[in-house]
Amino acid sequence: MPAAALALALCGLLAACGGGKQTVRRTPPPAQPARVWPHVDPDNPVAANAVLMRAFSLVGTPYRYGGNTPEGGFDCSGLVNYVYRDMLALNLPRTSRDLAGYQGPRIDPLRLAAGDLVFFGSSGNVSHVGIYVGEGRFVHAPSSGGTVRLDRLDGPYWRDHYSGAKRILK
Repeated sequence: MPAAALALALCGLLAACGGGKQTVRRTPPPAQPARVWPHVDPDNPVAANAVLMRAFSLVGTPYRYGGNTPEGGFDCSGLVNYVYRDMLALNLPRTSRDLAGYQGPRIDPLRLAAGDLVFFGSSGNVSHVGIYVGEGRFVHAPSSGGTVRLDRLDGPYWRDHYSGAKRILK
């Protein structure tokens, strides 16, 4: 009898292990592998360095539609214009769309060099611009309520809205 009682108790314990509510954790989707951004030397490293240092110094400046000064804030093309004018005395078109049509060759994403302009939009329309700084990152003035910041080209929004790049520095 003791062997039968032991077997019955063991069956009861095993049955209890399978019962009750269990939480099933979903496996998160695999992260996309980080893109490798090759280092490409700019044609004019001194000018590129000046542009990058000035752009970095403006990180944190508030966004303002139509803004084009550190004191008043920046929109995306205002930031680009200010940096290139301040550091290189280069006057560029004012809007992101006009900047996209500006002289200079289009650049393959894997040939980007510091100081290149990167463009974003949808349906063939350019609506945003930033300054490429290297390693897949760019400085830009993103939107109302935001500030000038550094972002990654392979971030979900920017990757999906990337529309091309132009080399301004020669």
